[in-house]
Amino acid sequence: MRAGLVIALLAAGALLAGGLPQQSPAPVVPTLESVWPSARRADLRDLTVEPLLFRDATTAVGTVTGDGFVRLLVESAGGGTRELRRLPDAGEPRFDNLTAAGAELLWTESSGDRPVEIWAAKDGDPPRRLTADTGNVLFYGNQHDLVVADGRVHWAAGDDEKTTEIRSVALTGGAVRVREVTGQWALTAWPWLTDDVGGQSGTIRMRNLVSGREVRVVASGAEWNMCSPAWCRVMVMSGDGLARIDLMRPDGSERRRIAGPGAQSAVTDVAVLDRFEILSQPRPDSDVTGTAGLLVHDLVAGRSVTLAAAADLAATRDGMLWWSTGDPDAAVWHTLDLRTI
Repeated sequence: MRAGLVIALLAAGALLAGGLPQQSPAPVVPTLESVWPSARRADLRDLTVEPLLFRDATTAVGTVTGDGFVRLLVESAGGGTRELRRLPDAGEPRFDNLTAAGAELLWTESSGDRPVEIWAAKDGDPPRRLTADTGNVLFYGNQHDLVVADGRVHWAAGDDEKTTEIRSVALTGGAVRVREVTGQWALTAWPWLTDDVGGQSGTIRMRNLVSGREVRVVASGAEWNMCSPAWCRVMVMSGDGLARIDLMRPDGSERRRIAGPGAQSAVTDVAVLDRFEILSQPRPDSDVTGTAGLLVHDLVAGRSVTLAAAADLAATRDGMLWWSTGDPDAAVWHTLDLRTI
């Protein structure tokens, strides 16, 4: 669930020519260190895994390829590593959808013609396969592709747009339960479903699996929405492209502008922890370097905070945010535990 950043920071104002008065400088966006000095964070220069998840600011879970295998490892600051799983690289193996629930770490894996499997491991224990009965999985690259609730892990599957299967299996393994829901749906924060599978104009529906309650979010033809049960990201368009980014409650209340036309969403997830929207902003060389400025907008404080002037990759999951800077062959990974703010 990595997102390339394709835009960057704005420059400050300057004197106008022709004897006109000096312009006011552009607003200064505060830095992470000045606003959240006690937040848990780290700059990791010697990380050996390609990170798929951070358990905390200094503990990564990711993959390493070599000697004919792709390995899934837990790596802690200082170089300590523990292997969870390995798959022969001949089958183009993939480890995806990593998430944590307390002491449990969960992920999906696939290789060759094998069906997608769901695995789990408690801290320090050997990993165990929960199921290979996953169906035709529907994953959308966000933190809700696997949802842990009520002692079970849930995911979506389906073969067409007419019906979605909400499947689940106990964290102890066993038979898979299948619940069919008419229409095309994706999981979001439990126990909600959304029929928004990537941002769309028009009406977005969300349905509570437990109560059956349905919420409809209506947007104009000039808006593209993506919603969680708590917040919706609204991309307001004009004839020239993006005009601004707003956030609002699904019922349309508490709407506020959080960014102008020179910004984009840096990650898929809307309002991480129901509070933080992760944004990118343009640099003059973004088209060449692929880097951009990285900011986080705090909905509680109503302000944006600078994280990096030129970030390459950014991702978030389980309340952790991480991004990379520097040469791709010698990247420095930076982490911020949003749960500690």
